[in-house]
Amino acid sequence: VQLVESGGGLVQPGGSLRLSCAASGFTFSMYYMTWYRAAPGKGRELVAGISHSGSTTNYADSVKGRFTISRDNAKNTVFLQMNSLKPEDTAVYYCNAVGVSAWGQGTQVTVSS
Repeated sequence: VQLVESGGGLVQPGGSLRLSCAASGFTFSMYYMTWYRAAPGKGRELVAGISHSGSTTNYADSVKGRFTISRDNAKNTVFLQMNSLKPEDTAVYYCNAVGVSAWGQGTQVTVSS
């Protein structure tokens, strides 16, 4: 099982980023996928989740209305579109398949002027 996150970087407050997570080693289309984040000195926080078909999505209150999770089952990839970024969104972002015991290396998102 492999999860490879990408797309992070340094962005100014109010900016946008699109994260990607490429999955392999399991039947991606059968799993609920999630994005988590870990800020410095804090535990891992669930940010968003998407059902196996993509028909249902869920968001943490802190990102609702700003972040959008989506997936492409043909490409075994899950995305996180992040708009109106705030400094408190600074964290390492990870994707995860519920029920699969594997984590990627994460991708760093830094929101700062």
